[in-house]
Amino acid sequence: MDVDPAVSAAGFRHIAYDIVGSTNAEALALARAGDRGPVWITARAQNAGRGRRERKWVSEPGNLYATLLLVDPAPSERAPQLSFVAALAVHDAVRETATVLGPRLSFKWPNDVLCDRAKISGILVEGEGVKHALAVALGIGIDCAHHPGETDYPATDLAAAGAAVTPQAVFRALSKAMLLRLTQWNRGAGFAAVRADWLERAAGIGKDIRVRLADRELAGRFEGIDQAGHLMLRRGDGAMEMITSGDVFPIAAGPAPDSPAERR
Repeated sequence: MDVDPAVSAAGFRHIAYDIVGSTNAEALALARAGDRGPVWITARAQNAGRGRRERKWVSEPGNLYATLLLVDPAPSERAPQLSFVAALAVHDAVRETATVLGPRLSFKWPNDVLCDRAKISGILVEGEGVKHALAVALGIGIDCAHHPGETDYPATDLAAAGAAVTPQAVFRALSKAMLLRLTQWNRGAGFAAVRADWLERAAGIGKDIRVRLADRELAGRFEGIDQAGHLMLRRGDGAMEMITSGDVFPIAAGPAPDSPAERR
């Protein structure tokens, strides 16, 4: 498994492991030790993978587990935009390596990539201050050969969807796609273009959704995302609610609130 040659030429390094606890944890440990990146960390499997809100993440061999470490990628207030950059890179990589799936791909806010409205990837963006700079770990998992059966939101994998693609092939394409999307983003100066590309592929705009927050749930119509990437939710009373973090479900197909914990 290795990065695309253009990525190496751009100064990106790659460290590959057989098994690690978490590729994100490895990346942030490198940053604390003084590594300035950019560097990709990949692993055949993880034994302490995690997702948003510390959800456990099953990480068996056969799927892609990768993290890109970036140090001082942008002013701190723009760093959350990297979630959309990563989602677009995953979309581009899957579309390139599994061309048959291209028309079936879409996004669920903020960074889940869907195939036929089922999740095929998970992205976890973590930031940490190190030596007067912001270190960001872009953790990416892509389900190539298998997927979990008990999740809050339906999941699938590339093979089950009809595309037999190896983690190696997906990673090579992902490394190049990420380089291109980071260039487009340009430390936040190009977020308008990133936002437009994301909205073009977004699922459920104009439809009713519910958003699970840490302490409550909200329901309303998904109006899109604002200039900062916040979800715009039109409540039943007509008021607009701006959501910065939460889990999104379509109301018609949403699971019961007490369904099993999601892995991402």
